[in-house]
Amino acid sequence: QVQLVESGGGLVQAGGSLKLSCSVSGRAFDSLALAWFRQAPGKGREFVAACTWIGGNTVHSDSVKGRFTISRDNAKNTMYLQMNNLKPEDTAVYYCAARRGDMNIIPGRYGYWGQGTQVTVSS
Repeated sequence: QVQLVESGGGLVQAGGSLKLSCSVSGRAFDSLALAWFRQAPGKGREFVAACTWIGGNTVHSDSVKGRFTISRDNAKNTMYLQMNNLKPEDTAVYYCAARRGDMNIIPGRYGYWGQGTQVTVSS
């Protein structure tokens, strides 16, 4: 089992920055791939970025590439999403997710989810 708890969301003006955290607890982290997804009102869950627990390989969606950076700190059992140059279209509930195996951009492939944290970007 894996438990995930997000924090760090909030209200920010366009062009600003936020850093989300995802605290990871449970067992057998070595096989985990972790990801951030987001869901805006009335829309489906969208892939943002993913990383591997071991090795730190990363992938970012085209919509956030160059602005957002996923990372993890194994010693703190925490994954992060640094978000810079935020835009109003980044407004959404952000979720962290985990799965056993390789990184994947499809939400249904992830078996573990956090409760979500709201990010609101004002224009």
